[in-house]
Amino acid sequence: MAPVADALILGVETSCDETAAAVVRQGREILSSVVASQIPIHSPYGGVVPELASREHLRNILPVARSALEQAGVGYEDLAAIAVTEGPGLAGALLVGISFAKALAFALEKPLVAVNHLEGHIHAVLLRPRQAYAGPAGDPGNGTESSPDRRVLALVVSGGHTHLYLAEPRRADGGEPVWSYGNVGRTVDDAAGEAFDKVAKLLGLGYPGGPWIDALAPYGNPEAVPFTFAQIKAKAHRRGEPGALDPATATYFSYSGIKTAVLRYTHVHEMEGSIEARRAALAVMPDAGPADALPLCDRRTLDLIASFQRSVVDDLRRKTFRAAEQFGVDRVLASGGVAANRELRVRFTAEAAERNLPIAFPTLSLSTDNAAMIAAAAWPKYMAGEYAPEGLTAAPSLALGGTPR
Repeated sequence: MAPVADALILGVETSCDETAAAVVRQGREILSSVVASQIPIHSPYGGVVPELASREHLRNILPVARSALEQAGVGYEDLAAIAVTEGPGLAGALLVGISFAKALAFALEKPLVAVNHLEGHIHAVLLRPRQAYAGPAGDPGNGTESSPDRRVLALVVSGGHTHLYLAEPRRADGGEPVWSYGNVGRTVDDAAGEAFDKVAKLLGLGYPGGPWIDALAPYGNPEAVPFTFAQIKAKAHRRGEPGALDPATATYFSYSGIKTAVLRYTHVHEMEGSIEARRAALAVMPDAGPADALPLCDRRTLDLIASFQRSVVDDLRRKTFRAAEQFGVDRVLASGGVAANRELRVRFTAEAAERNLPIAFPTLSLSTDNAAMIAAAAWPKYMAGEYAPEGLTAAPSLALGGTPR
């Protein structure tokens, strides 16, 4: 089946705890984007429970897809292709989306395009390639454009991933850029977003932890608690493994240590009682949020939150811009759930301005998991005729570019 230049692609995303569907035209114009969140389901556990996530995806996938088509004002017959996340993610959750997408593509006799979730996050920034993208407070434009014609360094930072990619566009026959990726940085333990979630849970705050810490950090002193990060090098026995990063040029992140440092700080300063009291108070509040937690946090707690966030953001900032200088890139992209953090956007934007280096973020709604980014990432593959095989299945540990982790 020949690609259609003015194609509508239905994207499906079920890699973790968001059931999402979106209709996107030509990889750029979002006609609809529907996300069914599972936060209330998983909040009591302080994290995602895989079996519960899979069950909720089964419950939500069909109504979410129907809603996306209705909001776009199109029918199944108007679609040119179906795109779906094949990995990485939770195996059961991925299988729900893949099974639905495969059945739909088969019934409609439409091509199916498999998309790497990490590439989707990068394309969340590239969705409108000729327009200025969001900046820090209130999501104002930051005066940069995410042109697809240049080599970029992309930071993908979320609850499950902290990666740096060199991304280069190559023009395909149809004029659409086909991207190639090189992984030049990754975490050796906890991802940054995972550390936010775990520290929030440790301090008796809600889930997901990132928005809670982001909202409470401005009330504390970010210099109050000094956190340090050790220099991390590739382990010798891993250097020869397939997919191992080049130890001479790789950037390594680690956020397990700072989580342990926060725990030790609470023990040393005997904060357990106040933490349990805060946790109990929030548990009985309907729809509790950061504003409810603020009066339950003393000065020491707010300083700890602010210092933790500043330390993680600064570690991400230093290593990202060091890699940008090392590889001589033309611009920096930052995407993923943690890229919605206000302090991260402020400090990254300031650093980029000092270096005269363009930087771009997705809109806040596209920073977290969504299906519009999956449909956008599928567009160049669709135009190049790169369709998924009949045997497509979930790839929970899929790495971007097909290199095993």
